[in-house]
Amino acid sequence: MKLEKRRMRTFGFLLLLFCFLFSQESDDRGYIVRVGDPAPEIVLEYTTGEQIKLTDLREKVVVLQFTASWCSVCRLEMPHLEKDVWQRFKDDSLILIGIDRDEPLDVVKKFKKEMGVTYPIALDLGANHFAKFALKESGVTRNIVIDKDGKIAFLTRLFEEKEFKEMIAMIEKLL
Repeated sequence: MKLEKRRMRTFGFLLLLFCFLFSQESDDRGYIVRVGDPAPEIVLEYTTGEQIKLTDLREKVVVLQFTASWCSVCRLEMPHLEKDVWQRFKDDSLILIGIDRDEPLDVVKKFKKEMGVTYPIALDLGANHFAKFALKESGVTRNIVIDKDGKIAFLTRLFEEKEFKEMIAMIEKLL
């Protein structure tokens, strides 16, 4: 009887430990990061083949835009990001990086050209970068604004005019 109780306690402890280690709590928009959290480290590979670590961008305000060619909302948002964020702030210590979710290089290059964006686009094959910020099964069309110290300052989901304006106000504040 004592041995069985001990096994049950051990099993219960292991079950709790497993749940703690392998669960990711998300908000109602699929994010697993929060404003104020340090941004997870990622190494991005641009469509040009150049690689950059997110920590290399400290001292700059960084906007990560998760996107994909098949995403209609992304296509709607990208011209606004180009004009209202990239062209407006690129000379003011801001970097905007599009991160294309799970598409091959040739598709991403064609997508960038079609959209007419001049900001850099990075690849995210397997959505591994995406999964450091949001649940892998949640959707794209999200922006993550990171301050000069590497902390998350603002999170968007989808493309909504009010939230987009709030993001721009946050960028102005951080610069």
